[in-house]
Amino acid sequence: MTLVIRRPEVSDALKVAVICSEGWRQTVEGTMSEPFQRSIISFWYTEDKVAGDIRRGSYSYVAEVDGVVAGVIGGGMTALDTSEVFVFYVDRDYRFRGIGKELLAKITESHRKRGAVCQWVSVQEGNDYGLPFYEARGFVYQHDRKTKTATGEVQVSHRYRREL
Repeated sequence: MTLVIRRPEVSDALKVAVICSEGWRQTVEGTMSEPFQRSIISFWYTEDKVAGDIRRGSYSYVAEVDGVVAGVIGGGMTALDTSEVFVFYVDRDYRFRGIGKELLAKITESHRKRGAVCQWVSVQEGNDYGLPFYEARGFVYQHDRKTKTATGEVQVSHRYRREL
């Protein structure tokens, strides 16, 4: 397996959109309604939207395995000394191979160089992949964020933080 972590290109947009939409669906499966899921995917994860977000730098890195985009991470600085991971998914066919660990390490290195001393992430309630992954990398639960959706549901995200 040849793993390359690199900046995304607009030509990656379709694969990134698929990875994100499938990954996001998996995190909310059984907790959020189908209409809500469709609305989020149609807003955030269309090929055109992702291509625009790649141009704007919203997606920081992709992981390429043997020439195939297998994961994506995006984040940035939210204060002079604070960073956050905003989007982070690995294709289900490539999980448990160290790809997520390498993507997180790469963005964390970038955040440190920009002055971050702490890093935040939101993890969807019930995300059985994300919670143990982040906890194993030093993230500590801080609080929950509850958001009422356009469909009237309540989406719960666990807020985690770690020192860098």
